[in-house]
Amino acid sequence: MNRLPRSVSADVWTGRIDHTERRSSFRYHQLVERVELENMPISADRTCALIGFECEEGVRRNQGRVGAAQAPNAIRQALASLPWRQSEGKRIVDVGNVSCQGEKLEEAQEELGQAVSALLSKSATPIILGGGHETLYGHYAGVRKHIGKDASLGIVNIDAHFDLRSYEKQPSSGTMFRQILENDPNSRYFVLGIQRFGNTQELFDKADEMGVQYVYEEEMTGERMQDILTSLHAFIEDHDHVMLTLCTDVLNAAFAPGVSAPSPFGLTPMLVRSLIRAVAAHKKTLSFDICEVNPVLDENGRTVKLGAYLTNEAIMAFLGGDNYDFST
Repeated sequence: MNRLPRSVSADVWTGRIDHTERRSSFRYHQLVERVELENMPISADRTCALIGFECEEGVRRNQGRVGAAQAPNAIRQALASLPWRQSEGKRIVDVGNVSCQGEKLEEAQEELGQAVSALLSKSATPIILGGGHETLYGHYAGVRKHIGKDASLGIVNIDAHFDLRSYEKQPSSGTMFRQILENDPNSRYFVLGIQRFGNTQELFDKADEMGVQYVYEEEMTGERMQDILTSLHAFIEDHDHVMLTLCTDVLNAAFAPGVSAPSPFGLTPMLVRSLIRAVAAHKKTLSFDICEVNPVLDENGRTVKLGAYLTNEAIMAFLGGDNYDFST
């Protein structure tokens, strides 16, 4: 197995050009470097590396609405024309896509894990473009391989759902965190945006049994955000390393209609942006994934564009752009 990510076409990275030489006028498509993972050197500069996961097999198994496999390139196209707000010495590279072949989800997750581990070993920050939320398990596998089995790992999930279902029959996009917590005693889980009526009582009971920290969607209001950020900071400080995952079905359907399970009671983009900035700016955070954007179900590209903007927030925070301070 051990297939390398497949390069994306240069046509994906096109967009408006304001100036051909003045860096302050550049956009993503003028600076992104399409590289082969196998030949990528260890990064001397601060580098974020995009990798797509073209997979929706986990969503299909979870009886969700498919289409998320088309998201990686769609998000890239929406990122392409965004302004690049970083100084020299900060890089963005694209190593291509890992694709799920047929129903071979577990093999695809393993391939993604190998690629994520390789990027981390090259001193790059993986930015993973899912795919269904089964993307998270491959993401996790790569991080764990890189940091070793004894390091403590905190997993921060911005999500309406726990994804703690049984995987006795087969893994899906609803089982990943249970898979991790039941097999990795050095991992812990904090989820923000839980929908009170988006999860069964059994899942709440399982979350309590497994020591999951969670915050309800309706608790995430302006006056409470500082307390939530304080709890999040404490969770991060309690671990050697942290990884961040965003399931876009956490967003209010008015802003993100193009997801497998849209919700009228989701979070606002501004609140999700604040959470991403807070976690990604922290020195212990190694990587980020965005999942469940579904171009097939989108309206006028709104969810894809929002997904690109939120991905940009993560990249800017990782690279240390202006005003990305965890304490703010």
